[in-house]
Order: sequence, then C-alpha cells, then structure tokens
Amino acid sequence: MLPRQDPLATVVVCEDDLPTLELLCDHLEAEQYRALPAPTASDALRLCSYNAPDLLLLDLNLPDAHGLDVLREIRETDGATGRFDPELAVLVLSGRSADVDRVRGLACGADDYVVKPFYVPEITARIQAVMRRRAGRRGGPLRAGEIFVDTARREVRVGDRVVELANKEFSLLRALATDPTRVFTKDELLRDVWGFRSMGRTRTLDSHASRLRRKLDPDAGRYVVNCWGVGYRLIDAPEPR
Repeated sequence: MLPRQDPLATVVVCEDDLPTLELLCDHLEAEQYRALPAPTASDALRLCSYNAPDLLLLDLNLPDAHGLDVLREIRETDGATGRFDPELAVLVLSGRSADVDRVRGLACGADDYVVKPFYVPEITARIQAVMRRRAGRRGGPLRAGEIFVDTARREVRVGDRVVELANKEFSLLRALATDPTRVFTKDELLRDVWGFRSMGRTRTLDSHASRLRRKLDPDAGRYVVNCWGVGYRLIDAPEPR
C-alpha cells in the first residue's frame, strides 16, 4: 500500500449547487487537497471557525446569506480573539461577470474572483497562485523605524502610540513593512493586498495609502511615500523635521 500523503492545504468549498460542490471537492481531493464541503453560509463559517482551513472557495449566491456577508464577517473579525482568521485566503466564485461585481468582491477582501462557468483545473491553478502569494509574505512582527507591526495581534504602534487601522490599511502596511526600503509597484500591491489582476482605473490603492499615511503620522505624513508613476514605499526611519 502506498503511504498516505499529507494534504497540500485544507480548502472549505462553499457552493449551494450540490453537483458543482461534489465536482469541486472530488477534483481538489484528486489534486491532494483536503476539501471540506459547505452547501450554506452557516456551514462555511462553522468550518472556517473550527477547522483552521488554508483557503475558502466561496460562492456568492447562497441559500441563507450572501457570500459577501460571509467574506465581510471573516475580514472584520478580531484576529487575536475572534472566531475566524481575518487573513484567511478567499477565492470567490460568481455567476456575475460585470466589472463592478468583480471589483466589489475584491474590495470586500477576496484574494481572487472567478466567474462561472469555470474550467475546473483553473480553480486549482488559482488556489495555488493565491497560496504562493500568501507563502511569500513574512510572518511574525515587523519593524520599520518607529513603526512596529504585530501581525499576530494585528496591532500597529508608532513609537508608543497605538494606531487603529482598517483591515485593508493594515494589510497594505504589512506588505510595505516586509521590505521598508523597496518601492512596491501599484500592480504588486493591488495584486497582493486586493487580489486585482490588472490595475485598471481604480483609485483604491491611492485612497488607502493616503488614509494610512495620515494615521501613521497625522502631523507630517512622513512614513508612506508615493513614488510617482511607480508605486509606494515605507520610510524605515523618521526624517528630520
């Protein structure tokens, strides 16, 4: 008998159409993933709470709640004491293909957005891409000059001052703090923080960077630097006034 291999990752599959749910789970199991079927939103939240999955595959049209409400509940939870991991990777499945629907899903915190009907092997490829991006991020506390980012507790301090950040502001700061002296391109940040595959005309990054800059330094806005035409970097030490 061949030895049993450990699963590559645990995936909660939330899909209310039972044939599609069975197809996705069978395919993922064949590709050495552990697939946990969830035909309702409540099932998905329960599995995410008690099974510590690596990724949630989330349909939007569910019988007991909208998929975006599930996504918001996960993203808005307290990372230290809440029921869910607010950084859980989430790949949305939807029959809505309009740009406004895709942008709404990504803005709510999805790592990727796949339109139905889909090619099943593409789902595996998308999962692998999301997991690679997640694996490339540094874990543990991050420090950049006066800025301290506790990734486990989702706490940010500038010197002795605690800074309250929204979820995406925190994710943007964490991405910049992984390499404080490097300029991150807009495409990189939109891909890794918001899951966008192309920059388009969105002002999401610029507006979040502006708010983050003001919160980190309300007086001078020193820390988040806009490198015009390229992207953003994080100053790793305070500049003299």
